[in-house]
Amino acid sequence: MIASLSGTVLSTSINSAVLEVGGVGLLVQISPRISASLVLGERTHFFTSLMVREDSLTLFGFESVAARDFFELLQTVTGIGPKVAQAALSVYDVSELAHAIVNEDAARLEKIPGLGKKGAARVVLELKEKAAPFLTHVGSSPSHQQSANQSWRISVETGLANLGFSPRESKETVDALAEEVGEHSEEVEISALLRRALQIKGLGR
Repeated sequence: MIASLSGTVLSTSINSAVLEVGGVGLLVQISPRISASLVLGERTHFFTSLMVREDSLTLFGFESVAARDFFELLQTVTGIGPKVAQAALSVYDVSELAHAIVNEDAARLEKIPGLGKKGAARVVLELKEKAAPFLTHVGSSPSHQQSANQSWRISVETGLANLGFSPRESKETVDALAEEVGEHSEEVEISALLRRALQIKGLGR
């Protein structure tokens, strides 16, 4: 079991990074938010989860032990794999996910890409008691509001990445977009937000 990694960032994509550890480049799957924060040539640290399949070994990286543990907990739910589990932790932080599950807020969980209504119901049913240890206070602080808006940010950042922008360019553009739309961001269609992001970059009309 590889529980953590420390190394130099060699390259990044929208959802992965290559770290040089002891002269070996290791590919780590990470969220777009984490990817955008990395700087090439600088050292970073991940808490990791190793997924073993018959034809592959895949490392997933997280900023905290709690995030890694919750990632693994989510995959104990019927029908949920690493892709959806990682998406959940990209949209919400650990405490927000735990609160939604314990409070049976399936509607909030449905916003997680790839989960859907039935998947959200299964998460609540199977993890209500197991999620309780991850609870912390969730208030109306700016950081809480930022986490609540991660869904549209991820969608726009991914769209920009697919158009050839680097993770850092995508994040900077979405940050500028967030200042424009503010608290109304979730009321605007993703396609409209992406068009505006391209306008910010000097492309499109």
